[in-house]
Amino acid sequence: MSPPETLENRTFDEIAVGDSASLSRTVSQEDIELFAVISGDVNPAHLDPVYAATDMFHKIVAQGILEAGLISAVLGTKLPGPGTIYLGQDLRFLHPVSIGDRITATLTVTEKKADKGNLVLDCRCTNQDGELVIGGTAHVRAPRDKVRLLRTELPDVQLGRHLHFRALLARTAGQTPIVTAIAHPCDATAIGAAVEAARAGLITPILVGPRAKILAAAEAAKADISPYRLVDAPHSEAAAAAAVALVTHGEAAILMKGSLHTDELLHAVLAPEAGLRTGRRLSHVYLFDVPAYPRPLFVTDAAVNICPNLEDKRDIIQNAIDFAHVMGVEKPKVALLSAVETVNPKMQSTLDAAALCKMADRGQITGALLDGPLAFDNAISLAAAAEKGIVSPVAGQADILVVPDLEAGNMLAKQLSFLAGADAAGIVLGARVPIILTSRADVERTRIASCAVAVLIARAAAKTA
Repeated sequence: MSPPETLENRTFDEIAVGDSASLSRTVSQEDIELFAVISGDVNPAHLDPVYAATDMFHKIVAQGILEAGLISAVLGTKLPGPGTIYLGQDLRFLHPVSIGDRITATLTVTEKKADKGNLVLDCRCTNQDGELVIGGTAHVRAPRDKVRLLRTELPDVQLGRHLHFRALLARTAGQTPIVTAIAHPCDATAIGAAVEAARAGLITPILVGPRAKILAAAEAAKADISPYRLVDAPHSEAAAAAAVALVTHGEAAILMKGSLHTDELLHAVLAPEAGLRTGRRLSHVYLFDVPAYPRPLFVTDAAVNICPNLEDKRDIIQNAIDFAHVMGVEKPKVALLSAVETVNPKMQSTLDAAALCKMADRGQITGALLDGPLAFDNAISLAAAAEKGIVSPVAGQADILVVPDLEAGNMLAKQLSFLAGADAAGIVLGARVPIILTSRADVERTRIASCAVAVLIARAAAKTA
């Protein structure tokens, strides 16, 4: 094991005119995004790919990363090093800098001012072709006292880009909103979710519930609901039935949960007179945008089926597969999760996984590749799967994770959200229309994404009707 690296400064008395030091760095997209996060500057020149090809973009990159970063790093760690006080600079941006350029900053002492211990340094930043991209001078006060200390390790930083959800919202842009019946939106969160989705151009809400409570909720949320239809219903049970009736009669194509309990809404959906049942069992699917995972990740079922049997799991899987197809995943890879990756007669989840794989072989589950049992790490990590010697077209690259029961699904979903920084869009499938389940803990992006998912499903269903 090598000893830890140290930083040692050069005091004013140790520095001579002509001394120099250099540092190099390759400019990356993450540099651009981190600079935007740190500065709070959301100028499209940083983040919009249309602007990314312009000279304006290049110059901002140079200023943000090279001027504020690379040159300062030389001053603070090498010449003079720890204890340096940056007094000023005069820099000129001479050549555009692009992502992927290797930039070397070289600072050379040109003048010493003994009265205050100040230095003037010539600053030159060149790219991999030797072209000068930045030139100028820096003025610093050099340390008088010698300093030697251990180099501080840089923190690990992970950017939550949520690119998959951005692409999802882009697919819904510029199209006619879908009429959506919202059952009992009687708190600020529920009414706010409806108005947010309407403003985003996703839905045209019909608000169903006690008029006085809905109006009070809108006032608490500072939301203008005057453009939207309001259907008065005396309580949550009646609101669920009335919202379902709107769908049954063709007045709405999406059903959305407000501030009532999930089981109240689903009870109304499953009522024989509602006519919303299909041949499938209802199931819930989360669509996760996990910053550390390269593709959208579907998790099912974490909200509806408590302890599904084999037949239930068959429907749960098929619902998720059909959902993945709508989202553009042509042949989703389905991982049937358990605690282990081998069949164990004492673990029902492994037996179910084996049976479900055989059902897929026989055409009882279609449109996807299934494998299981797989432990979570083997399902999402190629390295973990290789370590266990698992050879599978699904292991390490799953699109859909099927959990053994609701408890496992709920814990997995919350871990992804709260520990992995994932965003989640939730939807209930298996009825004639998609059902949006919202939560008080959902951020605006999650609520909007859930509505966008429902809109895509409703439009896909309309095309095949």
